[in-house]
Amino acid sequence: MLAVGALLIGWACISRFGPWPRYMLPGPGGVALSLGHSLRTGELGRAVATSLYRLFAGYAMSSAAGITLGVMLARLSWLRAAVGPLVVGLQALPSICWLPLALLWFGLSEKAILFVVVMGSLLSITIATESAVRAVPTMYIRAARTMGARRLRLYTRVILPAALPGIVTGLKLGWTFAWRSLMAGELLYVAGGLGQLLTLGRELGDMAKVMSVMVVIVILGLGFERILFGNVEKRVRERWGYAQAEAA
Repeated sequence: MLAVGALLIGWACISRFGPWPRYMLPGPGGVALSLGHSLRTGELGRAVATSLYRLFAGYAMSSAAGITLGVMLARLSWLRAAVGPLVVGLQALPSICWLPLALLWFGLSEKAILFVVVMGSLLSITIATESAVRAVPTMYIRAARTMGARRLRLYTRVILPAALPGIVTGLKLGWTFAWRSLMAGELLYVAGGLGQLLTLGRELGDMAKVMSVMVVIVILGLGFERILFGNVEKRVRERWGYAQAEAA
């Protein structure tokens, strides 16, 4: 709380004394008023609902595809040799680079935004899943096979549970990339959502609106990371005994 208070005080001082005029850098009070106005009119609520729908839909698709592809890359050496370098190379490509292709392939539609979100998070989830599965001790797999576990049962009862901590970390990272990809896509393509509010505020010169939307984006990002992924990651680490090992 002290850090937040110091940040607000510093922000207010810079807004009041420069180096930028107040219309370019409004203070916390002006941003709060703009945020309240957007809430009362329902504009912000509709934008948040639109963005979260796209985020959840794209993230669900990228998670399912990324975990599947990651397991296949970890378990199939020929596929890893053929596709692995391509996956690592494409991971370095900024997600916004997929938007021109998405607009050409899908036009000005929801599919284009979803494609950018999927490609923004898919590869990070794939790489994390591959690393987690490859880190599963071979002894576990041999013991499971000795006891009769084969094919699907081997994966669902041994490999995936053993790799779950690493997969959860990859899912958390993929969520962050999906959120960033969504904002980049909405900024360049007017289709509702928080990105459109940012663009609208910039075009109208309403920096209070721009900064209020930025505050909402930060709050949503921190909320999902701390409440959702933080609790899941903590429980998984406790269940698998990592928390006790770190405490020791």
